[in-house]
Amino acid sequence: MTNNLFSHLIAHAGLDRTALIVPAHGQVSYRDLDRMSARYANALRGLGVKPGDRVAVQAEKSLGAVLLYLGVLRMGAVYLPLNTAYTPAETSYFIGDAEPTVFVCDPAREASARDLCRDGLTQVLALGGSLDALVENQEDHFETVAVSDDDLAAILYTSGTTGRSKGAMLSHGNLLSNVTALKESWRYTQDDVLIHALPIFHTHGLFVALNLTFFSRASVILLPKFDPDAVMDAMSSATVLMGVPTFYTRLLSHPGLTAEACRHMRVFISGSAPLRAETHEEWKERTGHAILERYGMTETNMNTSNPYDEERRAGTVGFPLPGVSARIVHPQTNTPLPTDEIGMIQVKGPNVFQGYWRMPEKTASEFTADGYFITGDLGKVDGDGYIHIIGRQKDLVITGGYNVYPKEIEVEIDAIPGVAESAVFGVEDADMGERVVAAIVRDGSCDVQAADIENHLGSRLARYKQPREIVFLAELPRNTMGKVQKEVLRRNHAAAANQRSTREVENAR
Repeated sequence: MTNNLFSHLIAHAGLDRTALIVPAHGQVSYRDLDRMSARYANALRGLGVKPGDRVAVQAEKSLGAVLLYLGVLRMGAVYLPLNTAYTPAETSYFIGDAEPTVFVCDPAREASARDLCRDGLTQVLALGGSLDALVENQEDHFETVAVSDDDLAAILYTSGTTGRSKGAMLSHGNLLSNVTALKESWRYTQDDVLIHALPIFHTHGLFVALNLTFFSRASVILLPKFDPDAVMDAMSSATVLMGVPTFYTRLLSHPGLTAEACRHMRVFISGSAPLRAETHEEWKERTGHAILERYGMTETNMNTSNPYDEERRAGTVGFPLPGVSARIVHPQTNTPLPTDEIGMIQVKGPNVFQGYWRMPEKTASEFTADGYFITGDLGKVDGDGYIHIIGRQKDLVITGGYNVYPKEIEVEIDAIPGVAESAVFGVEDADMGERVVAAIVRDGSCDVQAADIENHLGSRLARYKQPREIVFLAELPRNTMGKVQKEVLRRNHAAAANQRSTREVENAR
C-alpha cells in the first residue's frame, strides 16, 4: 500500500460492500468507487494535470463530486474545494492565488468561471456537463500515484481578521493520521452508516465525515443538504450523524425526534462551532443520547474530542486525540498556564498542516519555537482535564458552522458611499450559533440606509456572510489606543435587544 490517502480509503476496492447510498441514484460499492474514480483520474491526466497540480472545485454536493475528489487524490494532484456560496468576485482571488490547472464548477457557473480564467492558465469544465463527457470515455483502471506523507493532498483556504485569505496546505500524512485517531476515538467500524448532510467543501464534511467513513469500510447516506425530515427518515437505517450545532437545534424542533426514533443510532457528533450547553442537555433529555462534541480547525483537522465511553461534558471539547498534544499558554509570554487559567490554545501533532500556500513568513509566525501551532483560540483545562473553548482571540464569527471573518465584510461596507466606517461582530443566536451584525457610522455625504448596504453586499459576498442585522451609530466605541471595542458593541447590542424584548412584553400586557 502506498502513502497515498486514496489507497487507505479504497484499499478494500475489491469488496462489494456498500460505500455510498445516494438518493435518486441508489447504492455504490467500494468496487464502484475504485472503478469510477479511475475514470476521473484518467480524464484529469488527459487534461494535463500532473502530481502536485491544483484542481479547484466549486460544485454542488453529488456522487460526481465525491468521485472527483477521489480521482484527484489518487493521481497525486492537490484538491482545492471552494464554498459553493462564493461569488465570482470572491472566487477570482482563490483562482489567482492557487493557479489551478483545472477549475471544475457546476454548469450554471461555467460562463462566469471562464471569465475568471481568461489568462488561459486554468481550464474550466463543468461537473454534470463537459467533464462528464470526458469521463465517460475513460478506462476503469488507474495506477494510484505513490506519494510521501508530506506531499500535499489538499489546500483549504481560511481567512484571518486582517490580510488576505490563506491556503492551508494539508498533506496525505496529515489527513491519514487524523482519520486513524478518530477511528479509534469514536469506535468507528465497518458496521457504521453515516448520515451525511454536511457540505463537502470544508474539513468537517470532507476530511472527517467522508474520509473517516471510507477508511473504516463503513457506509454513507449522502444527502444533498441538511433537511430535518430527510435526516429523521435516515435514522432508522443509520448509526452516526455528524453535524454543526444548527443541525441539532433544528432537529429539536422536529416533532418526530424521540428516544424511539434514535434507538438505532450509535453516536451524534457536533463540531465546527460551539454547542450550547442548553442544546446538549435538551438533546440528551429528548433522545437519551449525549452529543459528542469535538474541536478542530482547517489547519489541523480534529485536535480534541469528548470521550466515547466516559462523560461527554457539555460546554467542553474533551481531550487531545491520540498523537496530538495540546497546551494552554499565556498569550504574551508563551508560558504554560495551570488548571482553570484562561490562555491561548496551542497544538502539535501529525495532523497539523504543512503551512500556508506561498506564505512562508506567515507560516513561521504561526508556530512556536518548539513546533506548536498557535490556534488563535482562547481556552482552559479544568481539574478533570477537559478542555474548554472560551473564545477567539480574533474576531471570527461562526454562523451555522461557517466561518465569517469581519474584516472582509467591513472592507465591502466601508466602500459604500455614505459610510464613514463599520464594525462587524457576532452575537449569540439560538439557531445559528451566532449571527452577523454590522454597526455603521455614516459620513454625512448621503443618507445611506440598511437597504443600500444589503443591495451592495448581495452581489459581493456569500449569503452566510451578509449581516442579519444592521445598526447605525453616531460613533464606534474605542479604547485609549483608538482600537474599536467589539466587546462593547456586543454588550450594547445584547442590552438593546433585552430592552426591546422587555418593551414587547409590556406592550402585550
